[in-house]
Amino acid sequence: MNPQQAATTHGAPAPETPKAPAGTLPLRERKKLRTRQALIDTALELFGEHGFDGVTLDRLCEAVEVSKRTFFRAFTSKEDVAMAPTQDLWATFLDVLESRPPDGGRLLAVLEETLIGAIDRMPAENWAERALASRRLAARTPSMDAHGLAFCERATREAVATIDRRFALGGTPGGAALRARLAMDMLVAAFHQAMDGWVAQPSGHTRADLARRLRAACAELPGALTATVEPRA
Repeated sequence: MNPQQAATTHGAPAPETPKAPAGTLPLRERKKLRTRQALIDTALELFGEHGFDGVTLDRLCEAVEVSKRTFFRAFTSKEDVAMAPTQDLWATFLDVLESRPPDGGRLLAVLEETLIGAIDRMPAENWAERALASRRLAARTPSMDAHGLAFCERATREAVATIDRRFALGGTPGGAALRARLAMDMLVAAFHQAMDGWVAQPSGHTRADLARRLRAACAELPGALTATVEPRA
């Protein structure tokens, strides 16, 4: 199952991140992408100004001059549109994982490079600003946090299924699925730490700096696995 099929199976429309430059897409697809981006930008602006609960779906659609029907072709809820920047990132991660050459190597390193590649594929123009606004909004909006956890679980399950289908994992027979799941959980934990530090920093909110923080967090994973503890004096 590819990322778009997985999203549809779980009741959410797949993020329409183009695999080709926008200028090479058919006119209809370019219009759909422009409408989707306008909804994201306007939602983050209105939510940031008035609070997530202070903006109705009717008001958002009116501001973008689209119908609710058009909105629901792209998103399932206000939470969905507000979290689109990071959800698009993980959808792209799944796409890159599906298409990358099945080379050998450590699984965690493969997953790290796949996520770094997905960050690099995010639009250079304003994606970092949108992701920053989205994460700051989620930090004070419980329903967005819950939505993000549910999306993360779906994406993790899809990644594990892709790993199982495309790669042969060494180790104890019968434990491949568990190892794949644990590796994904560690990647997600490292990403959250990287994202939290990235959001908290006073400036430098770029894709490159997020990737740098992700590499630094992933570099600490082996030490976390082998760390020992002693009683404090």
